[in-house]
Amino acid sequence: MWKHGLCGCFDNFGICIITYFVPCYTFGKNAEAVGESCCLCGLLYFVPVVNIAALLSVRGKVRDNSGIPGDCCSDLLTILFCHFCALVQEAQEVETPSERIVIIRQ
Repeated sequence: MWKHGLCGCFDNFGICIITYFVPCYTFGKNAEAVGESCCLCGLLYFVPVVNIAALLSVRGKVRDNSGIPGDCCSDLLTILFCHFCALVQEAQEVETPSERIVIIRQ
């Protein structure tokens, strides 16, 4: 299962805000986390139809790397109807502990 639900956008408010204003950046970083080119995928985000194929590919790789069940059809529906939520969900899934801001009280 996903670490965060599809409607768990505000679990990480920073990723949520960045995705809302610059979704190509979040998509590029998600792609980079699964071994694709950040820059290329960020640019492909602006090419109609090609962007859907790229989004499907990256979401599938995120699912496969994390052992999350699903298929291309469910990924397509998620991307089409909950686009920003899907990007945030993927970003939260591939987020590494070193990327989190940790506040240590002394």
